[in-house]
Amino acid sequence: MRMRIRRFSASLAVLLLLYSIFPCQSLAVNTSASAAILVDVDSGRVLYEQNADARMLIASTTKILTALVAIEKGNLSDMVTVSRQAALTEGSAMYLQEGERLTLETLLYGLLLCSGNDAAVAIAEHVGGSLEGFVDMMNCRAKELGMDDSSFANPNGLDDEKHYSTARDMALLACAATNNETLMRIASTKTVSIGGRTMTNHNKLLRYMEGCTGLKTGFTKAAGRTLVSCVEQSGQRLVAVTLQDGNDWADHQALYEYGFSTYPAQYFAKLGQTVERTAVTGGVASSVALVAADSFSWPVGPGEEVTADIRLDGPLTAPISAGQAVGEAVFSMNGREIGRVKLLAGGNVMPRVEPAMAVLKTGLPD
Repeated sequence: MRMRIRRFSASLAVLLLLYSIFPCQSLAVNTSASAAILVDVDSGRVLYEQNADARMLIASTTKILTALVAIEKGNLSDMVTVSRQAALTEGSAMYLQEGERLTLETLLYGLLLCSGNDAAVAIAEHVGGSLEGFVDMMNCRAKELGMDDSSFANPNGLDDEKHYSTARDMALLACAATNNETLMRIASTKTVSIGGRTMTNHNKLLRYMEGCTGLKTGFTKAAGRTLVSCVEQSGQRLVAVTLQDGNDWADHQALYEYGFSTYPAQYFAKLGQTVERTAVTGGVASSVALVAADSFSWPVGPGEEVTADIRLDGPLTAPISAGQAVGEAVFSMNGREIGRVKLLAGGNVMPRVEPAMAVLKTGLPD
């Protein structure tokens, strides 16, 4: 049952005509990457993309998935014994020694800060029982995340024809990673002393970009420079991915400046706050507040408009209890639904007692 519509506009009058002729992305930054994407984490809205569905080598950005699976399936306090295979792994390393015993948490720091290929193998063997077992876990998790154009052959990102992803898929992975507190705590660490080692994060954006919270760098000769990062400003979180990009630090900064300035997130509902008031029949009060059961925000660009359609389950009749589910607010932009929030009664409304009923209750005079 539709009761009423409220409209929220984020138009910028000066740019409205310009943006109605030229799509927002036509004025976006250009990158040096072979593939790139910029995504608003909480809404999932793509703010910029360039060749985002091309399957490409991803190098050590693979380790975001390695870390996510290890944290979800392992125990940070587990003691891991470094195998010969792990200690001899080629490429970037935290310089593990065969037979060395370290906690899984220490290895995760070595994985995400030092980009240790040796750490990746040690983690995989411990959590998965074997490299092959862990790779199966990685591919299963990737499918759960909707990474349908990705395939993983190892936990470290070394070049392999069966090891690839896309900028879009890596953004899906990054969004999942940003919601894992343990992973982000480690990925956002600039320098740490743990397990007898002092490690410094390879991600220079932690120092270059205000609000950067991680995530992971990568490089092989075949893959080129790859970078997945996340930045939070004013409560809005954006994820950027660039693949095969020789100018990735500057490109990520430019993408974030574009995203935050062009598509700032706006709240159209906040948990526990009143969205609307609506009429109540048969009550001591004639109306009741409708409060949001959750928060809803959306990145809104110039010339765009978000509408809220308040839909009640039916006419409200007393008695009504505070917290009672009464309907929902459905949010749309350009005629397409973008989200919905359940609405609750914001207070109690008792039935109105009619005068005649009051006489009957008190008794008639003699």
